[in-house]
Amino acid sequence: MGPLLALASAVCYGIVDFTGGLLSRRVHFAAVTFLGQLGGLLLAATAALLLPADAVHPVDLLWGALSGVGSGAAMHFLNRGLSHGAMSVVVPVSAVTGVGLSVVCGVLLGDRPTVVAWLGIVLAVPALWMVAGGGTDSSGGVPDGLLASAGVALQYIALAQAGASSGLWPVAAGRVAAVLVLLPAAARHPRRLRLPPVRSAQAVLVGAGAALGLVLYLLAAQRQLLAVAVVLASLYPALPVILGLALLHERLGRRQLAGLAGAAVATLLLSLG
Repeated sequence: MGPLLALASAVCYGIVDFTGGLLSRRVHFAAVTFLGQLGGLLLAATAALLLPADAVHPVDLLWGALSGVGSGAAMHFLNRGLSHGAMSVVVPVSAVTGVGLSVVCGVLLGDRPTVVAWLGIVLAVPALWMVAGGGTDSSGGVPDGLLASAGVALQYIALAQAGASSGLWPVAAGRVAAVLVLLPAAARHPRRLRLPPVRSAQAVLVGAGAALGLVLYLLAAQRQLLAVAVVLASLYPALPVILGLALLHERLGRRQLAGLAGAAVATLLLSLG
């Protein structure tokens, strides 16, 4: 179940990044980010209440809160990059550094992937980079993607440290922390949050989808190695690239096509490993 849960998390994040990116081009990205975290908090708290925990430990909530700091930063820079950069570049770039840092930390914390899993990990990083077209983007979205990747790494590494006995409360604690991190910027520019009801609802749903992706990732990380869970969950850029190609008529070059094929092989190897 671990690989399936991680891949389900990737699907959630792929859809979230695609829809959030489109929304960030229509309204201010800060509003999408902040309202999205409120939606994530609502979903995470509801899920935590519906799935009672055996024992909620303060240290697990702290790990969850630290993860939320990473989430808030990641979504801020990701949505900012998507507001002006090509989706097929910004999203994959956000995953590359996050994968590398998370795998290194997982190994330092005691992960021992199998040879097959290592092959998948080694293949996944360049595959994601090729999906990004080698990181070339004339619209300037790459820097924001790289900044977002640091937040992605912190989000995944910290959340994986939370114990299973605390249930989903670490995810809820993370949403609280993300809201608090983003609150000062939102308070300085309150007019940005005044969106039409439909746009506000869309932003809230985007955030709820991201929280669902984190819930699935946490469940996956509790069932398999951190390095494997992170890499599988970080394959989410493939979906926005495909959707961007189909719906936004973004061009898919040979390098991106090779990257998608590499990501598919990496998924198979990690699932088998």
